[in-house]
Amino acid sequence: MPDRGGAGAAGHSSRPGRHSRTAVALIVVLGVLAVLMTGLVTLSGLWTDLLWYRSVHYSSVFSTMTRTKAALFAGFGLLMALGVGLNMYLAFRMRPPLSAMSSEEQSLDRYRMGLAPYRMWVLAGICGALGVIAGGAAAAQWRSWLLMAHSTPFHTKDPQFHKDVSFYTFQLPCYRFLVGFGFALVVLSLLAAVTVHYLYGGVRFTSPGARVTGAATAHLAILLGLFVSLKAAAYWLDRYALAVRSGGSGRAARGWTGLRYVDANAYLPAKTILCFIAVICALLFFATAWRRTWTLPAVGFGLMVLSAILIGGLYPAVMQKFQVLPHESAKEAPYVQKNLDATRAAYGLADTEVTQYPGVDAAPTAVPAADGSLRKEAGDAASPTVLDPKVVSPAFQKLQRGSSAYEFPSTLDVDRYQDGGTAKDTVVGVRELNSDGIPHGDWTDDHLVYTHGYGVVTADGSATSSDGTPLFGGRDPGTLGPSGDYQQRIYFGEQTRQYAIVGGGTPEMDYADGTRGGGTTTTYQGKGGVSLSNPLTRAAYAISLGEPRILSSGDIGKGSRILYNRTPKERVAAVAPWLTIDGDPYPTVVGGKVLWVVDGYTTSDDYPYASRTHLGDATADSLTDGRRQVLTDQNEVNYIRNSVKATVDAYDGTVTLYQWDEQDPVLKTWMKAFPHTVEPKADIPAGLLPHLRYPQDLFKVQRSMLTTYHVTQAADFGASGQVWDVPDDPAAKAGKAVPPYYLDLRMPEGPSAKTYSLTSTFTPAKGESMSAFMAVDADPTSRDYGTIRLLRISAGAGADGPAAVQSAIDAAGRSAPAADQLKSLGANATVVHGNLLTIPLDRGLLYVEPVYARAPEADYPQLVSVAAVYGDRTSYRPTLDQALDDLLGPAAAKDAAPPGKDPDAALDKALDDAQQAYADRQAAERKGDRAAYAAAQRRLDAALDAARTAEKATATPQAPAGKG
Repeated sequence: MPDRGGAGAAGHSSRPGRHSRTAVALIVVLGVLAVLMTGLVTLSGLWTDLLWYRSVHYSSVFSTMTRTKAALFAGFGLLMALGVGLNMYLAFRMRPPLSAMSSEEQSLDRYRMGLAPYRMWVLAGICGALGVIAGGAAAAQWRSWLLMAHSTPFHTKDPQFHKDVSFYTFQLPCYRFLVGFGFALVVLSLLAAVTVHYLYGGVRFTSPGARVTGAATAHLAILLGLFVSLKAAAYWLDRYALAVRSGGSGRAARGWTGLRYVDANAYLPAKTILCFIAVICALLFFATAWRRTWTLPAVGFGLMVLSAILIGGLYPAVMQKFQVLPHESAKEAPYVQKNLDATRAAYGLADTEVTQYPGVDAAPTAVPAADGSLRKEAGDAASPTVLDPKVVSPAFQKLQRGSSAYEFPSTLDVDRYQDGGTAKDTVVGVRELNSDGIPHGDWTDDHLVYTHGYGVVTADGSATSSDGTPLFGGRDPGTLGPSGDYQQRIYFGEQTRQYAIVGGGTPEMDYADGTRGGGTTTTYQGKGGVSLSNPLTRAAYAISLGEPRILSSGDIGKGSRILYNRTPKERVAAVAPWLTIDGDPYPTVVGGKVLWVVDGYTTSDDYPYASRTHLGDATADSLTDGRRQVLTDQNEVNYIRNSVKATVDAYDGTVTLYQWDEQDPVLKTWMKAFPHTVEPKADIPAGLLPHLRYPQDLFKVQRSMLTTYHVTQAADFGASGQVWDVPDDPAAKAGKAVPPYYLDLRMPEGPSAKTYSLTSTFTPAKGESMSAFMAVDADPTSRDYGTIRLLRISAGAGADGPAAVQSAIDAAGRSAPAADQLKSLGANATVVHGNLLTIPLDRGLLYVEPVYARAPEADYPQLVSVAAVYGDRTSYRPTLDQALDDLLGPAAAKDAAPPGKDPDAALDKALDDAQQAYADRQAAERKGDRAAYAAAQRRLDAALDAARTAEKATATPQAPAGKG
């Protein structure tokens, strides 16, 4: 009997109970607080997201995504919870009456009694947890669901099943998800039902008599029948999945997608046969619900497993070994051709214009052409640039930064601006905010005072000043770059990653001069960002950003706005989450605004028969860094289009999406899913159009695929000498691919005039000679925009590749004249090689490379020489014109010396012009007028070039009159 007498005993026995209840209460309180905090943070995040989407006028994107995710989460989560819960409930209701208990039943009875008070809670907990997991998995498929719901036909059929490509890209992924979800639901229901049946006696393992009751047999047989039915559906879908399945081995088959001989003649019939066997097996399981015997379904299931091993595994292996391998080329040829055609179509390579090109001048000369025809042809063939956007970035930093609060990117951008009515290559840098260089960087300085960068800096891409530094442009007429007034404040940029709070009572620093309090101030007047006038909004941002000062600071109140998601790639990716974003947005000045241009791609990895590639690998080169990486949720693709051109206003963050590829079915599908978010192509402003261009990342993906898929016939695919490589950048570390370059170029067999082009080269997979030259028309105003032209060079032509050309340039750089140029900068000056440009010229290849040098005490490299290589000759001269004159001979117009005293007069005039330009430059420097300084520097360089030309003319010997 319990001790009832002693109070001490009673008090002693009650203390553990109080402690236990206290601990339980504490755990409950902490749990409730954790749930409340999690809910508060989640709601704050959702609310601030909605406010951000409203601020950029894309709230429909947020609502569509949220509704779709919520519907999928609720629908599939509820289906999973109800399915598992119903089967657990049915298993409980089908429990047999208790009879004489065996030792097994006695052991289970203790669990039954312990579970009885909490049975409903356990059921709800299990179903709720499975529902949340299933709902989360379904919500992650929102893209697939929207694609299927708004599917647009490609009007192209696959070569095996003759279904529209849209079935594979938009519908098949969703069907396979549904089958996979069905498997999960049935398997979990089966496990739950077996557990409950066992716990309550419907299934016995050690008791005498029947091991499974009739009710449990019917229940489990129906679930097994559903499982095998889903397997039949999976076998049927697997037939179509063969068209998008990757396989193969070896370089020629990398990323191979589609059916091969064994797939079409062994796996495909096997999947069909297994599908019908699975249907029969499922019917046998369903019949067991009435027959109450497991004999026939067990035999049927065993037959299905045996068939899967024999006809689904062994038979294809035997066919591959004894039928395919002895005659592989002939057997695989039709399927290789299908893969070739589909891959070239999916990557936009089907219309590539291929021309056989010698690559080496048929009659190389040891001296320049005397008549100057080759030199003139070189001028007509291309307009090489000498300003390398990566090499000259330190010069921009030193000469144009202004203070440590600003910076330029390590690799600058390129654009085109009008110069005398002609579009000219221009190197462009935006003076962006440098958060690491903010003086006295406390929270107020970081987020309320230093809020933006200032101005766009341009430089002539084809020339430098006399000391090798960039020729900076400006806003004045006659200087290369943006003309007229424009909004120079940069609140949104590639380097601008932290949030800013603007428009309140704290003045913002406006182009600081590097000293505390130096520079002018401004107050943001734009409509960008989210208003913080409401205290609840400030509280939401304080929670979501983890910064209580957003709520407590007295500097934030009426009129304050918070700017975040400030990089162009982030903003475009947020308003168009279905796009893959190009890694290199670039700035341009249009209509008085600085606009960031962002290229957007629609992609798929389910284009039938098209081989896959990894975007990260295909777009990587010597310039790729964290800032220039492609932004994507789908790294592996086998279809890509540059379907959207987007702009981001650098002042107020306005994002505008323009339709670019009007034929792309993927874009049309997304435009139906997110209506009124993409503007028609016709709405692109006339001032913006000339600044658009063919995007580099798309070009690099196409370049990567052309290393193998440049052939059009199956017999040539993967053959010796037909596999190429993108060469390494000779000016970078080994293993870094050479980046493509923009330049004005006239291609052989192409348009007669020079066209703005994006170019690259190929070398053999093994070797350093040149295999091909690739160029695409990059001018958006050209009717040939996007046309890819390939000059194929015979393997035995002997055309040098970039590595061999770089070796020749290095050797020339060690010669006496070139060495003297370096010595002028100091004994320890460091050579920095610029971009190596390749130009087709007169059946051969002309190479041009700017060569820079950095003096030991200098902060930036200066252009000291331009190297040019043609055939077996190399020239290394101070300017591009001098290098080409030396290499190819002066142009005919330059060869003819003026009669009489004209050369002397021209020289005198050039020197006078140079003296006046120098005086103007000095005056502008004293006044601090950068635009006037740049203009004077340009006139000085032009005068010096004219003086050199006139001096050369006066030194030209005149032919004697009369005979011979």
